[in-house]
Amino acid sequence: MSLTQEAQRFLFSTHSGILSTHSAKFTGYPFGSVAPFVLNHQGMPTILISTIAEHTKNIAHNAHVSLVVFAGEEDLQANARLTLLAKAEQTDKQNILMRERYLRYLPQAEQYFDMHDFTFYTLYITQARYIAGFGKMGWVPGTDMQLPTHPLFIEEPSIIEHMNHDHAHNLLAYCQHYHGVHANAAEMIGIDTFGFDVRAHTKSAQRLRFDFETPITNAEEARAALVNMAIACRA
Repeated sequence: MSLTQEAQRFLFSTHSGILSTHSAKFTGYPFGSVAPFVLNHQGMPTILISTIAEHTKNIAHNAHVSLVVFAGEEDLQANARLTLLAKAEQTDKQNILMRERYLRYLPQAEQYFDMHDFTFYTLYITQARYIAGFGKMGWVPGTDMQLPTHPLFIEEPSIIEHMNHDHAHNLLAYCQHYHGVHANAAEMIGIDTFGFDVRAHTKSAQRLRFDFETPITNAEEARAALVNMAIACRA
């Protein structure tokens, strides 16, 4: 697997990071803030932020930002991490497909969509620095990080509905087989080129990531990949 695809897969496994903007109030200083995000199907992070927030004011002053995402907090120096340089652009929070995708991952944000001062910003990656581990790192151009447009984004809601309604037992089996999690209930919340995410319920809810062996681009390929995983669970 190339470093680029490894970086892309890693990014799809994360959903929060540290957003750094150029301070409009204190010239020359970077300003860091916690930023939950959801990726669109081109692999670009989308954040929902208020116009009165400090980082939003900074973006209005200078749209060039950085987002750092990392895996685990046990040993930050040893674990994989990814630094994105990006340009933040305001996007339509009423985009139905993106809104639904965002709320499946971050349902607690629903109240913010009814507030006029909250809006989407998409971070269009210009450069990425991926550190996979000791001795394995490199820069990836933003054009390489961006995925091509394919039917999966439009097909995602129907795939999720079908899996949650007709194949809930398979989702439970995936949790057990691939993560060793014996869930009481599970629902798919997102599917993308590289894999899918499930919210598994035990004593509490946790989000589990499942990677496809090879990337997919449409519902037919998704079905084949999910069937193969179900077969592996029964082997």
